Amino acid sequence: MPTDLDIARAATLRPIAEIAARAGIPDSALEPYGKYKAKLSQDFVAEASARPAGKLVLVTGISPTPAGEGKTTTTIGLGDALNALGSRTMIALREPSLGPCFGVKGGATGGGYAQVLPMEDINLHFTGDFHAITSANNLLSAMLDNHLYWGNELGLDPRRVTWRRAMDMNDRNLRDCVVGLGGATQGVVREDGFDITVASEVMAVFCLARDLADLKARLGRMIVGRTRDGKAVTAADLKADGAMAVLLKDALSPNLVQTIAGSPALVHGGPFANIAHGCNSVVATRLGLGLADVVVTEAGFGADLGAEKFLDIKCRLAGLEPGACVVVATVRALKMHGGVAKADLGREDVAAVERGVVNLARHVENMHKFGLPVVVALNRFTSDTAAEIAAIQQAMARLDTEAILCTHWADGAEGAMDLARAVKARLDRGAARFAPLYPDAMPLAEKLRTIAREIYRAAEVTIPAPVAQRLARWEQEGFGHLPVCVAKTQYSFSVDPTALGAPSGHALPLRDVRLSAGAGFVVAICGEIMTMPGLPRRPAAETITLDAAGNVEGLF
Repeated sequence: MPTDLDIARAATLRPIAEIAARAGIPDSALEPYGKYKAKLSQDFVAEASARPAGKLVLVTGISPTPAGEGKTTTTIGLGDALNALGSRTMIALREPSLGPCFGVKGGATGGGYAQVLPMEDINLHFTGDFHAITSANNLLSAMLDNHLYWGNELGLDPRRVTWRRAMDMNDRNLRDCVVGLGGATQGVVREDGFDITVASEVMAVFCLARDLADLKARLGRMIVGRTRDGKAVTAADLKADGAMAVLLKDALSPNLVQTIAGSPALVHGGPFANIAHGCNSVVATRLGLGLADVVVTEAGFGADLGAEKFLDIKCRLAGLEPGACVVVATVRALKMHGGVAKADLGREDVAAVERGVVNLARHVENMHKFGLPVVVALNRFTSDTAAEIAAIQQAMARLDTEAILCTHWADGAEGAMDLARAVKARLDRGAARFAPLYPDAMPLAEKLRTIAREIYRAAEVTIPAPVAQRLARWEQEGFGHLPVCVAKTQYSFSVDPTALGAPSGHALPLRDVRLSAGAGFVVAICGEIMTMPGLPRRPAAETITLDAAGNVEGLF
């Protein structure tokens, strides 16, 4: 069987100007990066984004398992199928992080005949956006430490610095460190640490900014620490916001690529959903809505993380209103949620499917709480049996939801036609009544409790006294209206990654909170989740290499 990389290399790519023309993008708006990818000029982005908006479809999934679900693959297959049906459609995705590419996943551009291309470029350096974001983040760190070294005019307390350095790689040894060692000429000694770039506030600001002016304003509002009397010190106070915006100026232009089928795709920004808000850039989404009848986008990990943040954070801050939601599942993954080991997934086990389908049902019920019509995309494997599929479809029928078989990995757009028809029918009916889960005016702690109760089905949220005091102080300072971005394990509704299925009645332990004043949300760190991941015992990097002809191998 050919690998994703084999299929991608065998595909015939069209010149990016041809893909742009199909999307209604003039050649004058293109800033090519080689033959098959391009950035789009800010002037064109502003003009196109102001046009009447098309309809927005969110693709999300069940709680992820090692069996795989195929959320990005389904997003691409659905977009291709909608285009084949005559609905002018654009796909909007996140850029992959190098951390997962060299850690666990090995790549994140879809799979089989539902991929965005050129997959090797997109999975690696692409157009340099993540490098620019990393550089902007670390420029602020350098200017902060330089300010401390040259007299600390602002009175910033080195013990109260909250800004962290960043790099786009999994490296657990950098989670906590001490900088400035080596004597008086080496800087001020203080505790520091690294977050992975996709969890940084600069990434969040980048993805939530509407344009360059908004980007610079948000960068300036980022809080780097506090003085001894508790006054916030911002990037603008350090006069770093202008130079950071310069580094990000070109990166903020969305990236245009194509699918194997030739559909236009905007791949831009890439925050994680388990430790950040998990959605592609507002700039790209709004551009797509101005160019197409339908935009199909995805949110990271399961619907309890990515979709909730897409709906409660991105849609709230950007004024977006999705018209339908697709929840992706597989028989294999639901069997894992039902207690079957990965090695045994090839054998029929209807009882395990019936136990595990509660995870899918929970996610569907949660999306209904936002007023969205839902379609389930059942990503089919050859080992799936008719009885297992029927068990899922019957469970979804009880929720008045269709579970539609999809074979886009093997068949491309043709394998997602039934899904596309079902999604289009819901868009045409205009059945969505979208509303966020909680109002702006709700106190921060109560927002977290609402998410925990309504989405995770937790019985309580435990908040340490120092954390509660910080939340109260932020409300006094005028940040109480911000939404909450929960950082927790992606593998479970609880903070226990081994608690599969649909656990309820558990406690959600809040360990720490971070104020992302520039991005416009409060990060609630729960359980043992880390904002700098580590590599697994056998990282994907061990099998990624170059062959004798200089071709990449092992990137799947």
